[in-house]
Amino acid sequence: MDKNISKLAADNIRILSAAMVEKAKSGHPGGAMGGADFMHVLFSEYLNYDPADRTWFNRDRFFLDPGHMSPMLYAGLALTGTYSMEELANFRQWGSPTPGHPEVDFARGVENTSGPLGQGHVMAVGAAIAERFLAARFGEWMSHNIYTFISDGGIQEEISQGAGRIAGHLGLGNLVMFYDSNDIQLSTVTDDVTIEDTAKKYEAWGWATMTIDGNDHDQIRKALDAASAETEKPFLIIGKTIMGKGAVTASGDSFEKQVSTHGQPLSAAGASFADTLKNLGAEVENPFQVFAEVEALYNEANNKKAAYVADKKAEQAEWAKANPELAAKLAQFISGETNIDYAAIEQKAGAATRGASSTVLGVFAEQVENMIVMSADLANSDKTDGFLKKTTVFKKGDFSGAFLQIGVAELTMGAIANGIALHGGVIPVCGTFFVFSDYMKPTARMAALMQLPVKYVWTHDAFRVGEDGPTHQPIEQEAQIRLLEKLKNHHGDNGMLVVRPADVNETTVAWKMAMENTKTPTALILSRQNIPNLPDSSYNNALQAEKGAYIVEKDADMPDVVLLASGSEVGTLVEGAKLLREQKGLKVNVVSVISEGLFRNQDKAYQAEVLPADVPRFGMTAGLPVTLEGLVGLNGTVWGLDHFGYSAPYTVLDEKFGFTGENVLKQVTEMLG
Repeated sequence: MDKNISKLAADNIRILSAAMVEKAKSGHPGGAMGGADFMHVLFSEYLNYDPADRTWFNRDRFFLDPGHMSPMLYAGLALTGTYSMEELANFRQWGSPTPGHPEVDFARGVENTSGPLGQGHVMAVGAAIAERFLAARFGEWMSHNIYTFISDGGIQEEISQGAGRIAGHLGLGNLVMFYDSNDIQLSTVTDDVTIEDTAKKYEAWGWATMTIDGNDHDQIRKALDAASAETEKPFLIIGKTIMGKGAVTASGDSFEKQVSTHGQPLSAAGASFADTLKNLGAEVENPFQVFAEVEALYNEANNKKAAYVADKKAEQAEWAKANPELAAKLAQFISGETNIDYAAIEQKAGAATRGASSTVLGVFAEQVENMIVMSADLANSDKTDGFLKKTTVFKKGDFSGAFLQIGVAELTMGAIANGIALHGGVIPVCGTFFVFSDYMKPTARMAALMQLPVKYVWTHDAFRVGEDGPTHQPIEQEAQIRLLEKLKNHHGDNGMLVVRPADVNETTVAWKMAMENTKTPTALILSRQNIPNLPDSSYNNALQAEKGAYIVEKDADMPDVVLLASGSEVGTLVEGAKLLREQKGLKVNVVSVISEGLFRNQDKAYQAEVLPADVPRFGMTAGLPVTLEGLVGLNGTVWGLDHFGYSAPYTVLDEKFGFTGENVLKQVTEMLG
């Protein structure tokens, strides 16, 4: 490639990046200007995609970690043809497809929503795992590379340790990471916060590394060639780049390597925007242009990519012709469809819901061939081992199994699950104790934002963890995670489906709901201890849970009181209802609310049938009362916890905390006066 035109293309990205931020009067131009060279070389020469269909399944993926460098991504993608100059000029504005931090849009070439530093490159690790998983089942003809771009901030985030360890351990030779090492972060220089040798750190994890001048195109090509040749290890390219490359002052002096250009427009940072444009060869009056030579370069690049894609599609067609059953299976994987006879799953009566979940996972291991289950070193306790017992764990060079022993790394696990889901073709499931969902919240929120069908298996759901004490007893966690049920995504769907089943049959239905929910993540909150089956418990009866809430025991259309709860507490309410009938002569309805968010999506008539207006309501939750206050309303009360737990057998805690049928009798009697 002509060096002058290649430099001009990178400068075009710099110009557009600086202009976007300047016009919006908001954003981060410095890093985008420094990373433009890698962006250009990768997208024009190495990244394989279909210019006519950016959703082509066998494309290479590019995951951006530092979302604040979105101007670089949008500008680079504009050169490939997916963004217009008008869309770039509306950067960070209402309704624009160029938000301040990128939001996943496969059709435009945006593979992930990025922003919280560190998560983007871990999603890339997840995508690389998914690619190896699929290639192991369908052949190397469908292999492709996963590229990711990380900054100093992402390298510093703790999540990077988990990603580095896992990728090296698994020998993900399909993963290439460019580290934009400009030695500057938002408020200071990196020398103020770290003395680590990044290359040695990643080499210790089993990565191959190369350090280059990240603004030198020939060195970038040499590194990418070396990365392509490396098939046994993930590859880290440490590119020493220049923050704000090309920026100058009004007097023409260089304004490169300045901390101030990291997070504000060039003019606000102390540089001259107009003179920087002149320095880079742009028209000051109209910087939103693609140079003719650059447009020709990218047209030629897209033609080459289109020819490559045509060859790959022809190869796939020949494979499909020779392997029709495998081709049908691949299509099913990509569609996300499953076909499980949930009614045929036999559950052990009175088991813990984590055990009931294990039974379902055992069925999935045999019938859902595109599922990856992972656990944060708790498989035998969160009972994801129901799946593990019927498959094998991933090992370096061997992805024929379907279980990832991720180690004690909940945050990393959540982001890897997101990456698997983003790649497509594979269903990710991840398990740990519910209290440790706190470590996963940032990734769960991102899954909700991106509408990813990740399945969370969160067990040990309440203070009934008992002797482990308050460090392991979730109290506020359910209230926190259910907030995502009340938060709508951009398409009007609930941000997350959160289900806490009340017995083994509800657990089977909960998994049915999770698997059929392909629009958002699903959290299954499961008990450690055994739970008695609900009255008249059966799979068919439990199917009513698909509406979010249903009447478990019904005395009347307009009873004296409605008792409502989720999970273990429903059984306690059944005990209390019996006492209320026997000792007080009350008519009592008991309601299981497996998902408040789903229940509120039902029509008003059904909601009124389950929770009749003007009938007093009593709620019980093993967590904060606010978990049920929205459903109980002003003419009722919620029995919950306003304190942390204590270390003692769970049966003792039930007595001490008032989670007994006798206390339900006492509290409801007092509430009704």
